[in-house]
Amino acid sequence: MSEKQRLSEIAWKKWGPYVSNREWGLVREDYSANGDAWNYTTHDTAEAKSYRWGEEGICGICDDLQQLVFSIGFWNRKDKIVKERFFGLTNGQGNHGEDVKEYFYYLDSTPTHSYMKMLYKYPQNSFPYEDLLKVNAERNKNEPEYELIDTGIFDQNEYFDLFIEYAKESEHDILIKLTVVNKSGKQAPIVILPTLWFRNTWSWGYNDYLPKLDSEDARHITVSHKNIEVKNVYAKQSVKTLFCDNESNTEKLYKSPNQSRYCKDGINDFVINGNSQAVNPKSTGTKASFFIDEILEAGETKIFEFRMSEKDLKDPFADFEDIFELRKKEADEFYAEIQEGISSDDEKMVQRQAFAGMLWNKMFYHYNVEKWLKGDPAEIPPPKSREKIRNYDWKHLNNEHIISMPDKWEYPWYATWDLAFHTISFSLIDPDFAKHQLKLFLFEWYMHPNGQIPAYEWNFSDVNPPVHAWAAFRVFKIDEYIKGKPDLEFLESAFQKLLMNFTWWVNKKDSNGNNIFEGGFLGLDNIGVFDRNLTLPNGEQLEQSDGTSWMAMFALNMMRIALELALYNNVYEEMAMKFFEHFLSIANSLDNMGDEKFSLWDEEDEFFYDAISSDDGNHMYLRLRTIVGLIPMFAVEVIDDEMIEKLPNFKKRMKWILENKPELAALVSRWEVKGQDSKHLLSLLRGHRLKRLLSRMLNPEEFLSDYGVRALSKEYEQNPYTLNLNGTDYCVKYTPAESDSALFGGNSNWRGPIWFPINFLIIESLQRFFFYYSPDFLVEYPTGSGNYSNLDQIADSLSKRLSKIFLMDENGKRPVNGQYERFQTDPDFKDYILFYEYFHGDNGRGVGASHQTGWTGLIAKILQPRFSKKEIAEAETEMPGEVKS
Repeated sequence: MSEKQRLSEIAWKKWGPYVSNREWGLVREDYSANGDAWNYTTHDTAEAKSYRWGEEGICGICDDLQQLVFSIGFWNRKDKIVKERFFGLTNGQGNHGEDVKEYFYYLDSTPTHSYMKMLYKYPQNSFPYEDLLKVNAERNKNEPEYELIDTGIFDQNEYFDLFIEYAKESEHDILIKLTVVNKSGKQAPIVILPTLWFRNTWSWGYNDYLPKLDSEDARHITVSHKNIEVKNVYAKQSVKTLFCDNESNTEKLYKSPNQSRYCKDGINDFVINGNSQAVNPKSTGTKASFFIDEILEAGETKIFEFRMSEKDLKDPFADFEDIFELRKKEADEFYAEIQEGISSDDEKMVQRQAFAGMLWNKMFYHYNVEKWLKGDPAEIPPPKSREKIRNYDWKHLNNEHIISMPDKWEYPWYATWDLAFHTISFSLIDPDFAKHQLKLFLFEWYMHPNGQIPAYEWNFSDVNPPVHAWAAFRVFKIDEYIKGKPDLEFLESAFQKLLMNFTWWVNKKDSNGNNIFEGGFLGLDNIGVFDRNLTLPNGEQLEQSDGTSWMAMFALNMMRIALELALYNNVYEEMAMKFFEHFLSIANSLDNMGDEKFSLWDEEDEFFYDAISSDDGNHMYLRLRTIVGLIPMFAVEVIDDEMIEKLPNFKKRMKWILENKPELAALVSRWEVKGQDSKHLLSLLRGHRLKRLLSRMLNPEEFLSDYGVRALSKEYEQNPYTLNLNGTDYCVKYTPAESDSALFGGNSNWRGPIWFPINFLIIESLQRFFFYYSPDFLVEYPTGSGNYSNLDQIADSLSKRLSKIFLMDENGKRPVNGQYERFQTDPDFKDYILFYEYFHGDNGRGVGASHQTGWTGLIAKILQPRFSKKEIAEAETEMPGEVKS
């Protein structure tokens, strides 16, 4: 069975890399009185604390309900603890917020996880926990982060490369290969602990069913769980098995008597301290490890094999290599078809690692807010103060699914607008998963009864940009292209729920009823002059260009979905008309602020700005040039005459509005003027305003970087923006990388860097404008160069700038790898790609979360040819010489 065939078999996704890289320091594990999640569970307490909502591990896999988990622990015989989880700094410990301090790379995965591979670089000397904590604490926000490589621990190559691979023989028969490479020039010991455990579901007072692990053989562990098909776990090489229970060591944590004699940290205690009393001599429990004690010679490589199976196997490793080779071959075949048309091997490698990162960042996410607020029957009731700490108005929320995470260490919870971008790249390899992810957040146990979509765990009530409808339609069209037929059930289902979300925006985020929307920070963290979530002291109202523009985009997206559905059911023509009119109203408000004749477009600067409105009717621009002013570009839709002719009711009503409300029609790109091939344009930008915005955006002295479009104009590097408001001075300067601001914890920066989601929407918008304007609409690019390009050429060039971040340049270096020479030149580092949260605005180095393949995974879509070789050949036959790839 090929990987393509397996995609239709849900059972093949039963097991996957659904284990978090960090469960400590999370809101859902926080039962403190004051909501201090970072300090309630910590890295130091993680070894002894049984978690309530999920599990963590290194390169772990589990079933889709995370009932049984497999992961691998390591000990170099020098560390103070077994390496069972990745180490990193909390938000308060890092000078730029939370940050993982390990090097691991996702190298490969198929969508069904029939084959997976990752790499972890494990030091042979004592891990520098204290050094990383101390030096980062001493640094301020104007200094760089102190990274693991800065400690010198890799200087003498005294580390192991640990390659972990998985291959499924069948849905419940999983082979695991660990390849250990001693990179140093001397002998080095390593203890390997392939570990199996049950997520603790029995301690909270809802049921007392206790599953069991047993062993009568050093190389065989049996699994007894009523819901798990896997019955046996085998090790080819093992000295002994070690058993304890997945129960908290309350004596160590709280100085209270333990409920279990053999606690969660029992195996760690045995390995590190030789405490034989910490493990169960009867070889039974709910957590177990194989114990492998090895010494590797200088440069030596050793392979260790394991197998989890529903079968009783006499020789579990007889067909091991054959299965691995077959699954790797099938993975290569699957991606060869996906990557048809990509000629560069380097581009193929980057794209495949991007897909791998997205697939490895799937995670079992479990959170029942009502139970979390009330506490569990078997536990001490939480203090009353917790009832109003956070998320108390989301008691309906009950999540228990496999979800695409932004980054399983730094952000091991979903972020809804991040996820919308994830689905675009996922749709290239697994459109069904992409559709399911989008539908998930519209279910009644996710979406609030009032229609709001949850933002993220730290505050579900925060407001993300409304990009769900955009993503749903994009995924729908990609899925239709791949499968050759439209999934109307998906599109209609999503549309019905998105109606509720649109209504929530209209009712909750348009405070003055004038179609000007104040969404707050809208996912852009510190981009504003001040925290855009704050209430201004004298009752002033922040009028947001981006909030209003996002809603114009939302209205157009809903209109386009309704038009698509109306082709099959004319009832939707009325809904299309409703959103057409709503878009016109928003466009009018953006230009007139209702009846106040004040536009968020500043005629003097020819740019969109946020503004502050006071009760006396006065308005003041916040003349800070950020991507907020570029977001109006995203509200653009092109419709051709052919579609309009198929929808007579829509055509009739639209004609009436345009004839009887010409003041609205004039705002939106002169609908009556047909573009190339009788196309009509709906946009917030007429041609002049588009060109003026682009003159800023494409100016290297402002937004245009060699690596994409910056979030803030570079002009503010030498001339910071200053504002005095109500006696308080505010200052914003261009900071191309790590934030120097404490806003939003100081771990995110929208004041200069390059962010993939915004750049991706810019590229798509330019392509849509080109679709209408044709090649004759030219813009100076770059601004000041004297060279002119059409919008499609500019979109293509911006795509290449983003790609340049990851691809090897003429000197064999990758900008993403930054200032570390070793990452640029060492063969054991330079071709392993990290997909960071954002990128330095001037040199392209990676910044922020280092495994945020989520929305940075858009590089996979950007590298994908827009047309297949077959399509190009067919088009060339019809129009010789006019088609480009």
